[in-house]
Amino acid sequence: MVFPPKVRFELPGWSLYWARLAATGLAAGELARLRQEVAQRLRASVSLEDLAQHPTAAAVRRLFRQAGCDPTRWRPSSEALARRLLKGEAIPAISPLVDLNNCLSVELLVPACVLREGSVRGTLNLRAGRHGEVLNSLRGTMPLEGKPLLTDEEGPFSTPISDAQRVKVHEDTDRVWLVAYLPQGVVSQECVRQALKSLLNQAPVAKVEGEEYLVGFYPE
Repeated sequence: MVFPPKVRFELPGWSLYWARLAATGLAAGELARLRQEVAQRLRASVSLEDLAQHPTAAAVRRLFRQAGCDPTRWRPSSEALARRLLKGEAIPAISPLVDLNNCLSVELLVPACVLREGSVRGTLNLRAGRHGEVLNSLRGTMPLEGKPLLTDEEGPFSTPISDAQRVKVHEDTDRVWLVAYLPQGVVSQECVRQALKSLLNQAPVAKVEGEEYLVGFYPE
C-alpha cells in the first residue's frame, strides 16, 4: 500500500498526521531516560485536576462528543495515559517504536498510534462507529458505536482509544506508520513534526523515512 494512504473524512474537525518510521535498533538507554523526562514535563505543566480543561485535551473531548462518544467513559488514549502519569505511574516500556509513540502522545496530549507497515489496505475512512460494530482491540473486545475510528477495506482498525490486534507492532517489526489524531486549529502539523524531531534527537530509536503528511476534513 502506498504511503501516505488516501483517507476519506466523514467526521469534521479532525486532521491526521502521518509519518513512516524505520527502527534503528539504537538508544535503549536514551529511550528509558526520555520516558522519564516526558512524564516529568507533563507533571510540571498540568495537574490531574486541570487535565480535562487543557486546551488540547478539551478539544479532543469535544470531537469525541460530536462523534457520539462520552470521553469520560471512553477516554482518548492520550488522556488516559496522561492521567496515569499524573497519578505517579511511569510510561510503560513496551517496545522502542511504541514507546516513542506514547512519548509523542503525552508531549502533545493527542491520541497517536503506530500501525505495523502492511497491516492496512485500500482507501481509509475516518468515521463514527456504527451500531453493532466491535473491534478486537489491544484492550479486548470494544464496542464501536459512536466512537471516532479509522477503517480500511477489511473494516475498523484504529480508534483514538485503542487499536486493533491486526495492526499491532510485534517484537520484530522494524517499520511502522505513525498516525496522530489532531483537533484542527489546535495542534498543527509543524507542532507534531517538531515534537517528533525533538524526541528522536533525544532518543534516536527510529528515523523518519520520506516526507510527513497531514490530511484532514476541510469544508468548502
